[in-house]
Amino acid sequence: MLGTLSYNKQKTIIIVSFLLIPLILLGTFTYYPALKLIYYSFTNWDGYSPEKPWVGLANYKEVFTTPDIFKVFTHNFAYFAMGIIQNIVAIYFAVILTGKLRGKTGFRILLFLPYIMNGVAVAFMFGYVFDTTNGSLNVFLNNIGLSSLAQTSWLGTDGLVNYSLASTGFWRFMGYNMVIYIASLQAIPRDIYEAAKIDGANSMQTLWRITLPNMKPVIQLNLFLTVTGALEVFDLPFVLTKGGPAGASQTYVMRVVDTAFAYSNYGLASAMSIILLFFVVFVLLLQQLVLNRGGDK
Repeated sequence: MLGTLSYNKQKTIIIVSFLLIPLILLGTFTYYPALKLIYYSFTNWDGYSPEKPWVGLANYKEVFTTPDIFKVFTHNFAYFAMGIIQNIVAIYFAVILTGKLRGKTGFRILLFLPYIMNGVAVAFMFGYVFDTTNGSLNVFLNNIGLSSLAQTSWLGTDGLVNYSLASTGFWRFMGYNMVIYIASLQAIPRDIYEAAKIDGANSMQTLWRITLPNMKPVIQLNLFLTVTGALEVFDLPFVLTKGGPAGASQTYVMRVVDTAFAYSNYGLASAMSIILLFFVVFVLLLQQLVLNRGGDK
């Protein structure tokens, strides 16, 4: 049958056939749930009742008029700040491990290994690290003479707990970002560096004038992932602190999960999820505006 069709029609049929199953899966597991989430955000559904009372914009109004809901975003700032530091350190190691260093492959593997570990396992492991009485961190501080810090409750102190949790994310994801930056560095033509060296540029000038500008697209991508990851963090505080002490480490996503499963208010939780989605999109557009300003001059 295909033999009687023109080449262009055969090509179209083959392309559509190959794309049909992925498109069906994409629609089934992505777009359909997204549309249902939008629908639920306008209802007062409890998650199990067949009735889904329509409440219009009441859920969105409740989110924007309840200060406690948006207050948890301040807890996410620690993850954002640690993520920025994480990217700076990742670029530093990427530059070092791209140069002529003996054993650099082994160092790359060691720094990347934490990323392949299970997130829950990492959380439990750092639970022993941050333990107040027998934790390895306090034992280490005590052995080096910092006994005043050795009694610190890293996961039980308001204002400190989020930075302790964020440092765990720093340890786990820094190697992943480093590998991405190494790939970006290896894509920069070597003759550019040779020309800069001939012109008398030193290492710092080469970094600021050649390396970082050529890495800009990758840096933008990693910063976007850092920001979205900071806004959507869930596993570390959920496993280690359950949002404590007294809600000091509860994140926005934890608040969404509690609203849905602990308080059976799926409508409000859906509205909170939609607001988070728009907030992420807004942050992305703001980041693109800031980083691309003046780039076309």
